[in-house]
Amino acid sequence: MTATKGLTSALQEQVLLLEDDLRARVEGDAATLDRWRTEYQRAFDRRRTASSWQAWRDDRVTQVAAAWVLATVFVRFCEDNALVAPVWIAGPGQRRQEALDAQLAFFRTHPEDTDREWLLAAVEHLRSLPATAALVDEHSPLWQVAPSGDAASALLAFWRQRGEDGALAHDLTDPDLDTRFLGDLYQDLSEHAKATYALLQTPEFVEEFILDRTLTPALAERPLAGFRLIDPTCGSGHFLLGAFDRLLDRWHREAPGLEVLARVQEALDAIHGVDLNPFAVAIARFRLTVAAMKPCGLWSLADAPAFRFHLAVGDSLLHGPGQQTLHGDTDLSDFAYATEDLALLREILVEGGRYDVVVGNPPYITVKDKVLNQAYRERYATCKGKYALTVPFMERFFGLAKPGYDGQPAGWIGQITSNSFMKREFGSKLIEEFLVGKDLRLIADTSGAYIPGHGTPTVILVGRNQRPVGATVRAVLGVRGEPGRPDDAAKGLVWRAIVEHVDDRGWDDPWVTVADLDRSALARHPWSLSGGGAARLAELVAGAAKRRLAAVISPPIGGSIRSGADEAFLRPVGWLPHDRDMRTRLRPLMTGEATGSTA
Repeated sequence: MTATKGLTSALQEQVLLLEDDLRARVEGDAATLDRWRTEYQRAFDRRRTASSWQAWRDDRVTQVAAAWVLATVFVRFCEDNALVAPVWIAGPGQRRQEALDAQLAFFRTHPEDTDREWLLAAVEHLRSLPATAALVDEHSPLWQVAPSGDAASALLAFWRQRGEDGALAHDLTDPDLDTRFLGDLYQDLSEHAKATYALLQTPEFVEEFILDRTLTPALAERPLAGFRLIDPTCGSGHFLLGAFDRLLDRWHREAPGLEVLARVQEALDAIHGVDLNPFAVAIARFRLTVAAMKPCGLWSLADAPAFRFHLAVGDSLLHGPGQQTLHGDTDLSDFAYATEDLALLREILVEGGRYDVVVGNPPYITVKDKVLNQAYRERYATCKGKYALTVPFMERFFGLAKPGYDGQPAGWIGQITSNSFMKREFGSKLIEEFLVGKDLRLIADTSGAYIPGHGTPTVILVGRNQRPVGATVRAVLGVRGEPGRPDDAAKGLVWRAIVEHVDDRGWDDPWVTVADLDRSALARHPWSLSGGGAARLAELVAGAAKRRLAAVISPPIGGSIRSGADEAFLRPVGWLPHDRDMRTRLRPLMTGEATGSTA
C-alpha cells in the first residue's frame, strides 16, 4: 500500500481544488443557492450558528469537497482489494485498463454525460449494495452539490497517475484490509476542517490503555448481552474499532454456538458513535464495515449483508437527556442539518438510555461561534468564563454513563483530554462542583509523554458515574518529559512508565510518580499533578508563608484585562490622543514581553 503522508498531502490539494469548483457551482445554480441559503437562515434563526452566510457556506463546501474525495478513496480501496467486481477509477494490474474500457462503454450509451456522471455511477453502485448503502445515503454531504465535469475529470486523472515504472502512483492494496490509514486522512484531509472541528485522531496505544481501564472492568462485572459503549466524539472510529475487536472476541468465547455473522452483529450493536464532522462518521462507518466483513470470511461487498451500525452525525452537546427543553429557549435539539439524522441522534443520545462505557478524545478548543458558546453555557453548569470544550464534554461523558443505583453497576468513563481545566480558572466549577461528586478512579498526567499530534498538554481521566468510593484516587504524576521524539511513540520512556507502573502505588522513577491522592486534595482548584516530591515541596512553601501574594497586591494579578488581540490595546510610545478626556482614560497594560508598561 502507498497510502502514505504523500497521499494525504496530495488529497489535501484535491480538496482545495474541489472547494473552488463547488463554491462556484453553488453560486452559479439558483436552485442550489436558494436551498443552501434557506438552510442557513433556519440554522441562524434556530440559534444553531452565528456564522456569516459566507463562512457557513465555505464550511459546507469543505464538507462536500471532503465527501467527494473520500468517496473516491472508498471506491479505490474497494477496487484495489477486489471488494467490488466493477471498476470505475483504477486498480492494480489490468484493473486500470478495465476502468478506462468501462468508462468508454458508459459514454457510448450516455454521450451527453461527463466524468461527473461516471463517478456518480460508482457512488450509486455503493448505494445499491446492502453493506455500503448507508455510507452514501441521503445524509451524505456529497448530495448537497456535485462538482463540474472538469473537476471530476481532474479527480479521476489524479487517481490514475502512474509512476515511471508504469505502476499506479497511489495503490491502496492491502492483504489485511487495514483501514487505519483513513485515520490519518481524516485528521489532515482539510486544514480548514482540522481547525474548525479540532480534528485529532487518538493513537492506538492510548486507545488501548483507556479501553483496558474502562471496557475490561465493565465487562467483568456485567453480562455481555445488552452491553453498550459510546464514543460521543468518535472521529474516524479508533475507539469504536478497538472496542469492536474486544467485544467480538468476548462473543466468540461466550457464544461459540452462535453463527459468526450473528456474533459480529451483536458486537456492532454494542458500540455507538456520534461526531459533528460528517466525513469523520463516513470513515468510521467504512472502517467498521470492513472490520465486520473479515471475521465473516467475506471478501466481496456484494456478498456482505446490511450490517446494522449505530453511528450518527451531529452535536453530542445539543442532543440527549436533558437537552430537549431548556428555560423555554429555542429547542436546538429539534433542529438538524441536511447532513444529520435527527431520529438516529435521538435513538443514540436520547431514547437509548445510558451506557456501560463512555470513552473518547473530545476537542480541546474554545467555542468561537458565540451562539453555540452560549447554548453550551446554558446547558452545562460547569461552563465558566472562556471555557474550552473539555469542560462541557466532561460533564456530557458522565451524563451518558449509567448511574450506579438499585443494584445496577455504574458506567465507566475514560478519556484523554486537555489538562488546561486543571490550571486555568475556567476549570474551577468543573473540579469543585462537578468532579468532586464523581467517583474518579485514575488521573494520569500524560503531558510529558510523546503522543503524536498532541501538542496540547493532556491528562487521562477514568471514573464511574456514581458518588465517590474510597478516600483516595490513583494518580500518575509527571516528573520529567520525554527527552526526545521516539521512533515508536508507544515505546516512549514516559508512556512506558505510565503503562507499566500505573498499578504500582509508591512507584517513583525519573519519569513518573505513582501515588494515591486524598480526594480532599482533588476537591479544590487548581490541581497539581507534579511528581517527584513537587507537591510536598509546594505544601511546605505555602505552609511557611506568613501571608499570600493576593493579600499584598491590589488589584489581584490578572484581574485587569485579558485581550485576545493585544494590538487593539497598545499605543506607540510617545503618542497621545488629541482628546484630553481620552488621555485620562488610558490605563497601563503589562505585557509578557515588556520590562515596562504601556497604555
